[in-house]
Order: sequence, then C-alpha cells, then structure tokens
Amino acid sequence: MFKNVTIYRIAPGWSPSLDAMETALDAARFQPCGATQEKSVGWVEPRGEANGPLVESVAGQRILKLKIETKGVPGSVVREKAQEAADHIEATTGRKPGKKETKALREDALLALLPQAFARQMQVWVWIDPQNGWLVTDASSQGKLDEVVTALVQAFDGLAITLLQTQVTPQTAMTQWLSATSADPLDGAVPGGFAVERDCELKSGDEEKSVVRFTRHNLATDEVRKHITEGKLPTRLALSWEGRIGFTLTESLQLKKLAFLEGVFDDRADDSESGFDTDVALSTGELQKLIPELIDALGGELDFSAASSASTTEPVQARTHRGEPVAVGADDDGPPF
Repeated sequence: MFKNVTIYRIAPGWSPSLDAMETALDAARFQPCGATQEKSVGWVEPRGEANGPLVESVAGQRILKLKIETKGVPGSVVREKAQEAADHIEATTGRKPGKKETKALREDALLALLPQAFARQMQVWVWIDPQNGWLVTDASSQGKLDEVVTALVQAFDGLAITLLQTQVTPQTAMTQWLSATSADPLDGAVPGGFAVERDCELKSGDEEKSVVRFTRHNLATDEVRKHITEGKLPTRLALSWEGRIGFTLTESLQLKKLAFLEGVFDDRADDSESGFDTDVALSTGELQKLIPELIDALGGELDFSAASSASTTEPVQARTHRGEPVAVGADDDGPPF
C-alpha cells in the first residue's frame, strides 16, 4: 500500500466524524478530464468499489485516496501547430503576428490538441491517524505532495497540518551514523532497532555539487568516512528497522522505497474482500511503531504549535516546506498553480 512515506502533524482541535469527512470529500469526488481540460484532481474510493465510501475506517485508522489525471501535449507539437496558423495569417494578410497574438495562437493550438491527448492517471494514498495526530501520504514527489495538501485543505474546513520536523535533521543524523567507528550509539552509531544497509548517496555542498552513490556496498568503511570528512554529506541512506521494514531515509525526512520485509504479511488473508482491511491494519500498525522510534532516533519532534496562529495568506506550496501550519482561511482562493 505505502511505497513512500511523508509525515505531517495535524494541529489539535480537528476531529471530524466519518460522516462529516465523507460529505466533505464527496463534494470533491474525482471526475475525468474534459475534452480541453489539462488536469483533474479528486477523491476516489480506497477499496476501488464504484460509488463506495471515500473514507475507510480500519482499526481506528482513516484511509483516503486521491486521484490525479493529467493530459499533456508535447510543446514542440503545440509550437508547430501554432506556427502553421501564424504562417497562414502572414500569407493571407501580409502581416506577421505579434507576441500577444502568437501567445493566443499557441493557446488555441493547445485547446485543439488536448482532445487527442493521452490521459495519465496516478493515485496517492492518504492515511490519517487520529490517535497520534499524524497525516501520512505516499506521494513520491514535491508536486504530488502539493496536490495532496491542496486537496486536503480545500476539502476539510479547519484542517491545519505541519510537515514533521525533528530536533536533529536527518542529514546530521545520517552523517553521525556513517561516521561512527563502532556499533555503539554513544559513539554516534545508528540507534538499536535500526540498521544501516548498503545504499547511500553523498553530495557536496560546494559549487561543483559532486555526488557519490554507493549501491550494495558496505558503508562502514574508511572510504565512506573519508568522503564525509571531505565535505560530502548524506542525502539518502538505506535503513532497516527491526528486520520488518526497509526504507531509504532522505534529508527531507521522507521514507522512500518502503518495503515490508519477510514475515510481516504472513498472516494476510488471500481473499480480496478482507485483504484490504488486512493490508491497512498491518501496514499502519507497523508504521505506528516505526515512526515514533525514528523520531526518537532524530532527537525528538520539533513543536510548532506556537506557530498555529501564523498567517494563512501565503501559498500552500510555500507553507508546506518550512514547518508552518497549512490551513484554509478567508484569504485562500484555491491552489496556487
């Protein structure tokens, strides 16, 4: 279910009922792109059952799914069609279209080509943990994260979420773990429960931005430590937790390439009807144990509750990067895209 994990903290005070959440999402149910529409974003049934609930509650956890459909036309094709129109105007009137008219010709060309464009669809899971106050999504890129956050704050009145941040940055912690010369956490080694695996990426902060990647490589070596002393810092590091979950930790505190290891899903039911519930219960149950231990390994969570009254006038996209609350207010006109 989850291949990536990005964690947000839900501000206190937001606790809608399932019925209220269902009503809110139903108003933003997914509709396919129209003939001349480039993008459509909306909520779909997590179980994949037509006209089913848009919010599923399993073992006290709430599961949502956002669908994003985009239609794209190569820029070269748009320019070629617009140029044909411009050439026709010049041939029939003797004048060459100006900048403003050329822009309009390109817009017209795009609208004419969109009905023939192939639609691409992607779906993103959202997990809300009411007990711990987390909102987790498996969006893999910043663009998808922005889409998810925008859709959430537009759907739910009063929702404010803060990108999880820790006392010790992931990059600082990963640097300590790779620099350790023993397995003792007091020496800077990775805390118990976690293990450094065999992949990492190191990047320098100078003008050259040189990158060194290790794949299926022993990382407890002088070679790795030498790169760090020369100024290359880890941006990604493969870790495992309790032999149950493998993942790559990034400098932005995302968990990439999440994999539940052998044994975790041994008791999973084979039938599809109960398989969804089992997948949700097992995956969220494991992550509910992993996330607090990871936060502890990074020195504990930073508390941004004092910032909950911050202005909501700046764009959602900017607010999701700096640990400030994301909320809907009177000045929010919609997504800044």
